[in-house]
Amino acid sequence: MSAAAREAELRRRVVDACRAMNTSGINQGTSGNISARLGDAFLITPSAVPYDELRADDLVLMTLDGAATGERAPSTEWRIHRDVLRARPEAEAVVHAHPPFATALACLRRDIPPFHYMVAVAGGATIRCAPYATFGSQELSDHALAALDGRRACLLANHGILAFGSSVASALALAVEVEALAGQYLRALSVGEPALLDDDEMARVVEKFRTYGRDARANQSTR
Repeated sequence: MSAAAREAELRRRVVDACRAMNTSGINQGTSGNISARLGDAFLITPSAVPYDELRADDLVLMTLDGAATGERAPSTEWRIHRDVLRARPEAEAVVHAHPPFATALACLRRDIPPFHYMVAVAGGATIRCAPYATFGSQELSDHALAALDGRRACLLANHGILAFGSSVASALALAVEVEALAGQYLRALSVGEPALLDDDEMARVVEKFRTYGRDARANQSTR
């Protein structure tokens, strides 16, 4: 596949993910944004374009130095995407959204603790909530990077969530999972404080997730 064809395919995947993000209920209107690595640069959704009107050509190509190419202005959150992609080489795509449950927790400035083993899908024993900073600011990006240390997702105080993955699909799937966990945690809190799994158990689960989905393929290849 040529470089042009690869870029066209990646643009299509980002647009499809944007529409899926709204359809899934983790985002509303023009809020939220998605980026995807493209060589030494990245594609990012434009600012203030409704996702049902978004076209592949509307995506903005940016360098990791922050230079933009395209007819539209990049998302106001381009710094946070640029900084995650630059700091985390395993990240191929970044999803930012404002889902109802996770945003409610973010407004309470609460981490998601190890109330359920699936919290480990984000890479650690908790899903941290980054401190508040104005949207689009370098301060917000710095807070997010700190909250993502050893993690693939975090909450953003009084704002929303951030998740990254090895593909656009995996980043979106993680964002959806974080929202599901936030909903479960909020429901548990409505009754009382949920029982938490201990550090040893969460360490075991984190380790299992490192090879989750790969063990079966490895076993099949030896048959």
